Amino acid sequence: MAERRTFTALVLAGSRGAADPVASAAGVSHKALAPVGGIPMLQRVLDALSASASIRRIVVQTNDPAIVAGLPKLQRAVTMGEIEILPTAASPAQSVSAAIARLSGDLPLLVTTADHALLTPELVDDFCRRVPVGDKDGADIAVALAAGSTVLAKYPGALRTFYKLGGERYSGCNLFALLTPQAKQAIDFWVALEQHRKKPWRLIAAIGLRPLLLYLTGRLDLTRAMAELSRIVGVQGEAVVMLQPEAPIDVDKPEDLVLAEKILAGRSSSSS
Repeated sequence: MAERRTFTALVLAGSRGAADPVASAAGVSHKALAPVGGIPMLQRVLDALSASASIRRIVVQTNDPAIVAGLPKLQRAVTMGEIEILPTAASPAQSVSAAIARLSGDLPLLVTTADHALLTPELVDDFCRRVPVGDKDGADIAVALAAGSTVLAKYPGALRTFYKLGGERYSGCNLFALLTPQAKQAIDFWVALEQHRKKPWRLIAAIGLRPLLLYLTGRLDLTRAMAELSRIVGVQGEAVVMLQPEAPIDVDKPEDLVLAEKILAGRSSSSS
């Protein structure tokens, strides 16, 4: 039997403070501390990663000591050297870029976010197991996506951002695998896109007119989209389509907080 490949997990836990709408709705100082099912979101993510057989090391990126201080379990893990804290940068993309430079010897790297409150060890293991490896189908970077038909069949009220690719719509799941040193090229491209987000013509120039036209005319399916992105960025990117309808549901808005609470309540009643 082949040995299971393990990952270093990077959790993005940057903060906009109490001004964040989720933090405000939950009455806490930071979004990562908002309780879902009675447990702060960041702690839920860390518990899922700790219980995953695919994770060998956990790193949390945050610039606010109050987030660590607000989670006694995390504080103990940091003190005991079980979890490492790294500083964030000016944006999520820049934070990942700085982290991959710091953790280049710890690849492969699994990246997720502190607001992925419904993350489970099974979901993490499923993604890590299905990331393409080997000379034939290997990838530099992999991204988890969920089909709209899968999500909305179970949660018709889920407010997700979906992108239509071929005959299906897809939503991101806040799960990324950085597999080789070349993956940093994709992160640097993301940094560049962030800088152009208020200048649409520069975004179009960076992505290219052909992929945009294919998308607008409905001729860009998921396979072709990943091939186009791989060509543009210069690395091999692959999509892993998750089968769990909860996979793309993070807590980015107060409405998401309500939905996550309902889902967790349903899990509790089913297990009991």
